[in-house]
Amino acid sequence: MTMQENDLPAAAITDARTFTDDAALHGMLARLRRTDPMPRVDSGTTAPFWLVTRHADITAIELDAKRFVNAPRQAMLPLAYEQRTRAATGGKGYQDMMRNLVAMDGSEHRVYRSISQSHFLSKALNVIRGDIEGLATEFVDRMAARGGACDFSADIAMWYPLRVIMTILGVPPEDEALMLPLTQQTLTSQDPEFQSGDPAGGMTPMMRMFDYFKPIIADRRANPRDDIASVIANASIDGAHLADRDVFGYFLILATAGHDTTSYSLAGGLLALLQNPDQMAKLRADPTLVGSAVDEMIRWSSPVRHFCRTAAEDCEVAGKAVKAGDFFLLSYPSANRDEAVFDDPFAFRIDRKPNRHLAFGTGPHLCLGQHLARMELTSFLREFLARIDHVEQAGEPRYVEATFVGGVKNLPIRYRFRQDDRAAA
Repeated sequence: MTMQENDLPAAAITDARTFTDDAALHGMLARLRRTDPMPRVDSGTTAPFWLVTRHADITAIELDAKRFVNAPRQAMLPLAYEQRTRAATGGKGYQDMMRNLVAMDGSEHRVYRSISQSHFLSKALNVIRGDIEGLATEFVDRMAARGGACDFSADIAMWYPLRVIMTILGVPPEDEALMLPLTQQTLTSQDPEFQSGDPAGGMTPMMRMFDYFKPIIADRRANPRDDIASVIANASIDGAHLADRDVFGYFLILATAGHDTTSYSLAGGLLALLQNPDQMAKLRADPTLVGSAVDEMIRWSSPVRHFCRTAAEDCEVAGKAVKAGDFFLLSYPSANRDEAVFDDPFAFRIDRKPNRHLAFGTGPHLCLGQHLARMELTSFLREFLARIDHVEQAGEPRYVEATFVGGVKNLPIRYRFRQDDRAAA
């Protein structure tokens, strides 16, 4: 299977509408990988940057954390958005309101990451595996209660990972209806359906989240529990508690990155299975393939559409002369379809091995929550396949209009539970 290339200019990568058409997006990226794998983009709507499309170049940049740093720009946002943010913060920018791991480099990043890293290793997560499996059961029960039809993305996939991460952060279930729009407005504020209506864009939702988490942080400091929220709230460096903005930055990155990315992987993964019935049949016939299927769902969906790096010195990348201070936009959807790395990259294969996707990044900023995401997707997929014996699309999917994080936002489906499933009876 091949992807038909198109004539979209490289600057289309800065237009959120490009990401609503998966075929157009990947057609453009396939052409760039072949003809100009690292073009210079100056659309006038964002700061100029180098668009990095090849797996090897992205890997090299991420592994060389001294020459290519995360500060000062982690995501390529519209200049108008950056201007509104500066205006809303008195010219300071959101970095002075809060900081998170993605914005840090070098020893500072290593120290802050070490605060929670051991709690997100697969062995440590085994403690909550039963809780996650219980939540997977609960959300498949929700599908049963809907009587055989739902919008899988909006009704199920958006809420299940949210419940997992909010439980970790101490948010009660009754407050999740508040947190869902706040996370969406923060990460996908370009989409008209997710916008807050505030001229500061994602800034105001971010501050609302700050106000929400402040009492939770205070409670965990006064009454520590055996959970990750308490670990972060009570963390100290050089004998002093983290500043409130740093604690909030930790909570914010877990609340947003730990939710939307997994949600879009789940919705996009199910869509891929529905569009490739042979792969669905193969998975039903051999449930031991769930692990590799989950990784293929993540590769296929690539919910983090980019991160940025900045050159710390003059250098050469992909044959181009790069100046110190130049920005790079690392395109993960492109890397994860790179013909030089993946055999038949535009085929969805649940048994793909090896699967060297970069959806979690690599190097020192390798996604902290990768094992949690895999556990969530594995638990849900097993429960789904064990209880639902037929599922089909009931309408066309719709994609989020966003350049940073996104995926399938609407996926109407019809389904039938097994006759012996009591929840569906």
